[in-house]
Formats: sequence, C-alpha cells, structure tokens
Amino acid sequence: MGKVSVLNSKGEKVNDVSLNKEIWEITPNDAVLFDAIVLARNAQRQGTASTKTRAEVSGGGRKPWRQKGTGRARQGSTRAPHWYHGGIVFGPKPRSYKSKMNRKERRLALKSALAYKALNKELIVLDALNVAPKTKEMKQILDNLKIEKTALIVVDNLTEDLILATRNLANVLLLEANELNVLDIVSCENLIITEEALKKIEEVLI
Repeated sequence: MGKVSVLNSKGEKVNDVSLNKEIWEITPNDAVLFDAIVLARNAQRQGTASTKTRAEVSGGGRKPWRQKGTGRARQGSTRAPHWYHGGIVFGPKPRSYKSKMNRKERRLALKSALAYKALNKELIVLDALNVAPKTKEMKQILDNLKIEKTALIVVDNLTEDLILATRNLANVLLLEANELNVLDIVSCENLIITEEALKKIEEVLI
C-alpha cells in the first residue's frame, strides 16, 4: 500500500502519509486474530449464571412415601432432579471466562486487524478532527467522508467536544489511540484515524 491520502473534514485530499510496512502490509494471521476476538468477547461475559443443585434447593427433607407397598416407584426426596422444583443437574455456576494471550500474539492480532483495514480499503486518515459539540456537525463530516455504515474513530486525545459530538451517533465509536483493540476494529466497517493518532499507534507497534 505504501502511502495513503490524508483528508480534511470536508473529504478533500490534503497530502499523503506513508504507512509502516511492518504494521499495515503484513500478511494477517487469521488464527491469532480469531483467538484475540474470542478472548475479548469472553472478557465481556459476566459469568454470573447460577443454578441450585439438589443439596441447595429448599425442602425435600422427608421421604415422600414409604419404600414398599405403595405400588409406586421408590423415592427418597421430592427435590431429586426429576421432580418439579427439584435440583438442577450440571447447571451453570458462577465462573470466569477470561483467558490469556501472550504479548507477541496480542500485538500480532492488532497488526492483523489493522492490515485487513488497509487491505480492504477501509482505512481513512484525517489531518485533524476538531468539531463543535454538535451531533449535526459530526454527521456532516461523516457524510463528507462517505461513511454509510459503522465507523471507528481513533484520535490522539479525547476532548469533551468530540465526545458530545459523537455520543448520539449509533454507528460511531470513538477511542483514544492507546485504547485501540482488536474487537472494536473488526466490529466497525470503517477505521478513521487522525495523523497524530496514526503516529502513536505506529510508535507502539513497531
């Protein structure tokens, strides 16, 4: 890819910027990228689902009927799993879904996600992003950039004006460069990065 056009908020080309080949032009590693996505999604799971076993449900202390002579099957408790209001067999218990990934794999996954954006021409570099705290103004910028679907906007520094301008747009996610992660990159159709944020990302990943 080499170079990419730098646009202003009106969608006009300002200049070109060189992309680091070690990040944007690598061959994406699908296996590591998949593992990173699974890891991120697992970390979002609460793991609070819980059921009660036959030892934990209330009642069932008395034998419902005598062992022999009734013509019915023998029963020792009304809280056995096959009874209504009985305990649950092999039900979920509170647990953590978090898993681990080493640093090299995490960096490779992030590079792979970024490389896919460049490969699929879903990367837009802006010279700067200065807006008033108005949703209408941010919407106009997105229209100028011909953004029709979801977009991840990465800036070097979050400002209150930017947060206020984007928070009511359902198809826009705003992040600082140091918060960039694989799940948010692959979840959005377009990746919009300011020049300063691009420099920060490349400094960390090289």
